[in-house]
Amino acid sequence: MGLLPDFFWSAMNAFVDWADSLGLIGLGILSFTEAIIHPIPPEALILPMLIAANGSWGMILAIWFVATITSVAGAVVGHWLGQRLGLSVAERLFASHHVKRLQNLTRRYGEMGVFIAALSPIPYKVFAWVAGMGEMDRRRFIQAGLLGRGLRFGIEAVAIGFWGAELMDTLSDWKAWVLVSILGVALLIPSKRWWDGLLDEEE
Repeated sequence: MGLLPDFFWSAMNAFVDWADSLGLIGLGILSFTEAIIHPIPPEALILPMLIAANGSWGMILAIWFVATITSVAGAVVGHWLGQRLGLSVAERLFASHHVKRLQNLTRRYGEMGVFIAALSPIPYKVFAWVAGMGEMDRRRFIQAGLLGRGLRFGIEAVAIGFWGAELMDTLSDWKAWVLVSILGVALLIPSKRWWDGLLDEEE
């Protein structure tokens, strides 16, 4: 299971199961805490909850809203911790190369970097700490986070919550898998080069 010990992942699995038993409240707890410290993404609950919503507009919108608001709220806590605790603590909690990359991302893109981190698989929690360390304006940080997180979870809500059955039918066709694979590689190669280049980027 990677660099972290098995007991850690056992505890995380138990945490996800406990959060799942609480419904939307559990989703909020998972989403909030993920944006501060732990590695389990909100999708661990969002995706099965969207499937279980069975096309219900009210439930799908509730899942999207709770995940977005609580994730950004957790990131605000991370921003505050970054301001208070600084680089030395961040490098003990997160890989130093992630911190360096996101420092460079902040310097180059500012609030747009928050949007990129909130929308993409980039570690949002690390970016929140780095943004706080760099004294990024909190209001703009929140606005960019709401846009990025809202768009990310919104795409999932529409794709899985409303078109889940149709999407699964489409993906059962081998030609769709080939197309998705080609598009994935086409996006992955330049994205990887850009991400690695952040280690060397100067202010």
